[in-house]
Amino acid sequence: MKRTLYTEEHEDFRMMIRDFIAKEVTPHFSEWETARRTPRELFHKLGALGVMGFDIPEEYGGPGETSFKYQAIITEECAAAAVSFAHYSVTTSIVLPYLLKLASEEQKQRWLPGIASGAIALCIAMTEPGTGSDLAGIRTTARLSEDGTHYVLNGAKTFITGALNSELCVVVARTSPATDEDRRAGLTLLVVPTDSEGFAFGRQLEKLGLHARDTSELSFTDVRVPVANVLGEVGRGFSYLGQNLPRERLSIGVTAVASAAAAIEFAKAYVKDRQVFGKPVAAFQNTKFVLAECAAEVEAAQAMTDKAIELDDSRELSAADAARIKLFCTEVAGRVIDKCLQLHGGYGYMTEYPIARLYGDIRVARIYGGTSEVMKTIIAKDMGL
Repeated sequence: MKRTLYTEEHEDFRMMIRDFIAKEVTPHFSEWETARRTPRELFHKLGALGVMGFDIPEEYGGPGETSFKYQAIITEECAAAAVSFAHYSVTTSIVLPYLLKLASEEQKQRWLPGIASGAIALCIAMTEPGTGSDLAGIRTTARLSEDGTHYVLNGAKTFITGALNSELCVVVARTSPATDEDRRAGLTLLVVPTDSEGFAFGRQLEKLGLHARDTSELSFTDVRVPVANVLGEVGRGFSYLGQNLPRERLSIGVTAVASAAAAIEFAKAYVKDRQVFGKPVAAFQNTKFVLAECAAEVEAAQAMTDKAIELDDSRELSAADAARIKLFCTEVAGRVIDKCLQLHGGYGYMTEYPIARLYGDIRVARIYGGTSEVMKTIIAKDMGL
């Protein structure tokens, strides 16, 4: 189906990103995967390219308010090349919006120019060992000092993406006990420099996929965090965390659709070239039927995300609609990429083929940002069930 989402300006931007990927990412990506970490220099290059500070106002070095379409294009081009910009989307799509909405003027002057230039990358620390999706069960504490100048942060986090390459980490901590009436009360967002004394990196976790982006355990031992680094109001952290979930889930949905579309292209190229029983794999009816099924599913998911991007631009994307997008698109991607790998036969299981990379990378999309089961709960509630 013909897409009407993008203008000529967007396509010019796409060609710029495609050229950047070909020159700066693809030649090195296998090395980054082996190292389980992308060089920090990549973010400086992305800053110089002008894509680190979407929505950052011009007075802080950004381009001002922009459409999510530009970030979607970056996602599509990375998927098409079977590469990634490490935890770029965590910085721009997940964490930066919190700063744009909640930071004081002084905080914006202090942080936003560095983010726009690529000198500051961002991560967020929510999940703790034993808490999982239950953020109300967070045990990391931040105690206000007697003189009221700083908080003393203690605790541990896990599954933190991009921390090794970040200068600032938004940490969700408990500044006061939960109440019997509200387990979610007492959580606060603190912006913590990752080079703070007592801020320690634990194990770098080995994952099934997404090998070029680091995922770590963190610990905090008497970390002093100035009160000037509180993001928003003390005690309102839980409510803030829900504000950016629609955009985060849209981002995951876009990634899923782009990955599935890329998988189809890789499979098409492979089955046309691969000979079995004296003819191309593409000549078999089963191959044609499988790819036709995949194409139909991806077209439906693509139409869904394109509509959602337009709703996001007009600030009309609801939490329930974002849940529908994440649920449907990630489940589609899982099915499609699996089928496309099957068409590769044994070679599909070899990591030298991009389909294997897509297969490993996409599995977590049904888990992070809210599991598929959580999405179903949100959707059912929106249905009045």
